[in-house]
Amino acid sequence: MTGTRIVEHLTDRAWTADAVRRIDADARRSADTHLLKVDLPEWSRAPAGGIDLYLKDESTHPTGSLKHRLARSLFLYALCNGWIRQGTTVIEASSGSTAVSEAYFAKLIGVPFVAVMVEGTSPRKTQLIEAEGGMCHFVGSPSEIYSVAQRLETELNGHFIDQFTMAERATDWRGNNNIAESVFEQMSGEPHPVPEWIVVGAGTGGTSATFGRYLRYQRHDTRLAVVDVENSVFLPAYEAGDGSLTSATASRIEGIGRPRVEPSFVSQVIDRMVGVPDSASVAAARFLSARLGRRVGGSTGTNFWGACTLITEMVATGRAGSVVTLLCDSGDRYDHTYFNDDWVAAERLDLEPPTAVLTDFFETGTWRD
Repeated sequence: MTGTRIVEHLTDRAWTADAVRRIDADARRSADTHLLKVDLPEWSRAPAGGIDLYLKDESTHPTGSLKHRLARSLFLYALCNGWIRQGTTVIEASSGSTAVSEAYFAKLIGVPFVAVMVEGTSPRKTQLIEAEGGMCHFVGSPSEIYSVAQRLETELNGHFIDQFTMAERATDWRGNNNIAESVFEQMSGEPHPVPEWIVVGAGTGGTSATFGRYLRYQRHDTRLAVVDVENSVFLPAYEAGDGSLTSATASRIEGIGRPRVEPSFVSQVIDRMVGVPDSASVAAARFLSARLGRRVGGSTGTNFWGACTLITEMVATGRAGSVVTLLCDSGDRYDHTYFNDDWVAAERLDLEPPTAVLTDFFETGTWRD
């Protein structure tokens, strides 16, 4: 006897291989999202070479938002780590676009999905999740969603996919058709192929981490600006260098802004943060929607406002180049909020001053905030 001891935990690799194949096939079918060029007025030609603004249109994903990329990465990461197996119930603490996209991928590979969300979440969101085969589990307070998701993971012998912790590590920031690589490939034939600025918001922090790491890995001179909204602690934490800050109030701009600094928020890769009032986010979403002839969501308005402030600086200093930001999702999801005058009034948001700022900006190229 040699004392050799063998312990095995054999799993059904064939099922996992088929699940990964299904997700890869879905990505090939949907191809990539569009890069839209926004028409800027004549003043944008003043710096030699001009200034160009682009929107990476993530609303063209099958589930209609930027979160489709994140959900795909989270599922592949969990599958390849052996956390999701045949029959595993996937649980998420989310009532927004991430849960919609995750429900889509759970249905694609044939596993149950539960979204833990706060009571009073809009029926439109629950309908989208349920339309993809997901189930909604309601809790009384936002502070409960994480603990309840963890409890359900234990009770159901499932997997809490945890977007807020896993977002920055699930995405391959070196490439593999992540959003940063896609932007630079699509920009390669443009007048200014290496942008002066990339502008994104932060919800989990995964998108900003991906862009920031990719810019360093590829040795691009592009700088990364992250916009933040009211009641979010990302900007105050960035300013103070204190990741323990919290807020008692949730963000009104869906998809971005958090009451705590999420584990996926990597502040060290961010060159600048810009605080955007909620009234400016909503006004900018409406203003941009009118110019594009299609509605965009509130987080896209936040991105657009931040991009315009940077373009103003470039005009003032005579610096040519390009700015790229994200069209995160369609404004059609927000008929009851950002595009509803009664909701705006109830929230005491005055849209006239920021609308005047944007109107003046497009007329003159100056910023009178």
